[in-house]
Amino acid sequence: MARPDVLRIENGEKAKATFSQGEYDRRQSALRAHMADAGIDAVLFTSIHNVNYYSDFLYCAFGRPYGLVVTQSEVVSISANIDAGQPWRRTVGDYNLVYTDWQRDNYLRAVQQVVPNRGRLGIEFDHITHERLTALQDALPGVSVVDVAAHCMHSRMLKSDEEIALIAQGAAVSDVGGAAVVAALAEGVPEHEVALASTQAMVREIARRFPHAELMDTWTWFQSGINTDGAHNPVTTRAVQRGDILSLNCFSMIAGYYTALERTLFFGHCDDASLKIWEANVEVHKTGLDLIKPGARCSDIAAELNAVYEKHGLLDYRTFGYGHSFGVLCHYYGREAGLELREDIHTELEPNMVVSMEPMVMLPDGMPGAGGYREHDILAVTETGARNLTGFAFGPEHNIVS
Repeated sequence: MARPDVLRIENGEKAKATFSQGEYDRRQSALRAHMADAGIDAVLFTSIHNVNYYSDFLYCAFGRPYGLVVTQSEVVSISANIDAGQPWRRTVGDYNLVYTDWQRDNYLRAVQQVVPNRGRLGIEFDHITHERLTALQDALPGVSVVDVAAHCMHSRMLKSDEEIALIAQGAAVSDVGGAAVVAALAEGVPEHEVALASTQAMVREIARRFPHAELMDTWTWFQSGINTDGAHNPVTTRAVQRGDILSLNCFSMIAGYYTALERTLFFGHCDDASLKIWEANVEVHKTGLDLIKPGARCSDIAAELNAVYEKHGLLDYRTFGYGHSFGVLCHYYGREAGLELREDIHTELEPNMVVSMEPMVMLPDGMPGAGGYREHDILAVTETGARNLTGFAFGPEHNIVS
């Protein structure tokens, strides 16, 4: 029996989009203007972040390729049959094309239906594998490929007012998660139980604020004691003990938009050596908040904050950059690497950029004050300074929890 390679599954009604139609028109029009200037005939996005940014469709790969094709006349998402009508309901574009599992390389057959086999094709060089690139070039021998990833990254770095409003909502949801962490804390409670309480609180808050949104990817990393040494250490079953250093990390995800709240806490009491390090890190954090303003260069901010750490003898214990851009990203997709507060990034901050300030130092086990110390706020750059979107208090006067 013959089975189709591709088909359309327009099941149900279109979902309410995350942003206005005007916002998606703005994004797609800006991309098309770049395509015209660069002589690009079509773009095939393959990354979760760019597919989501230009179409509102947030895919779950699960080992299968996905795509979004943009030409001067169409926007078409390409999805796997396993997802049925959900990609069509969520795509802001002309239509969704589904490829089936019934024959190998049906994804490429779907691509062939919507990408002209001529001219220049824009792809994301930082996302496509060598194997998939070779297969794509075999399927479209008449095209030459060019990179659009860098251009699109810089486009995403400048947020619209609608995006900033969504990020502000996400930051408020993360604050809710932080409060849930504190409420769940008690001696003997394991990390995973504290994290579960926070994640549940955030998911419920997102559902309340965004009843039409898909609820996926929100999570909490809550670390205690030795587990605070890494910013991205997973949750364990370690039980909270009196005198522990704690790391609160709440990540609310709304339609692919990542927001974060990170705080150092101590349970019961904070010893003098730890307090000295914590207060120094708070000084770096406060200094960094004041440095976020239009015209400031990422590398210059890093240099100034390095000097504060050096004054306290802590620069050698710094573990990563001082902050990064926000938008469509998560712990397994997306990154606007051109906007990170690091010594090797010289980008100037502009109004409508959104960045974090998140200094961290880690003192190894066995040293006085051992553990990882970090604070994290989200700031939207304005014409004259920056607006802090994070409301959760930081520092020893607020976060020694009994």
